[in-house]
Amino acid sequence: MTNIVGPIRRAIQEYDMISEGDRIAVGVSGGKDSGALLFALERLSHFYPKKFTLVAVIIDMGVGMDYTPLEEKIRAAGIECVRKKTDIAHIIFDLRKEQNPCALCAVMRRGALNRAAAELGCNKVALGHHYDDVLETFLLNLVHGGRLGCFQPVTYLDRMEVTVIRPMIYVQEKSVKSFCRSNEIPVIENPCPANGLTQRQEMKDLMKELEGRYPGLRKRIFGALQRSGLDEW
Repeated sequence: MTNIVGPIRRAIQEYDMISEGDRIAVGVSGGKDSGALLFALERLSHFYPKKFTLVAVIIDMGVGMDYTPLEEKIRAAGIECVRKKTDIAHIIFDLRKEQNPCALCAVMRRGALNRAAAELGCNKVALGHHYDDVLETFLLNLVHGGRLGCFQPVTYLDRMEVTVIRPMIYVQEKSVKSFCRSNEIPVIENPCPANGLTQRQEMKDLMKELEGRYPGLRKRIFGALQRSGLDEW
């Protein structure tokens, strides 16, 4: 069994992500990453020196996903679970008819999650971005945006008065998959028409190709990002 709690704890401590008494909303999409984060944090909460509580927040975009197995697993673990229904899919695909919907969808989902967190009295929001996401986002910004940048491990949103944390930045995607299998965490199929047809998927494929040519490149890119101090890294 792969235990991802160790690298999560390391990231939390190195970037001071959690304080005593935090109430943390974990954005749960139905995918493997957010599910793994939620249950790893739940395990960590039993022995971490700073006490915190969790709320699983599901932003239902309206694409017909059945979250029931996941909700049952969450509640069986004693974690508070809230599902917020939205019209995000209707707005993006039916009203706006977006040809490249992913960027707008991400913004709308993030906004809905942050609002829900504030309504639920949470001062922090935890997202399931992992090690591979860091590398892919860096490449995405470089190749398509012409800039050096990545999301931040910790970001304070002053308008919402919540802090966004990404505790899985040291966890590789293969470890996430193993953790989900070992802990029987339900992964809900996403029927979104744009699923898998994204620039991010292109970057995932590119990173795999580059790593094949230059073994150890992933580790070197991650290390360079940390040493650069870019985006609070």
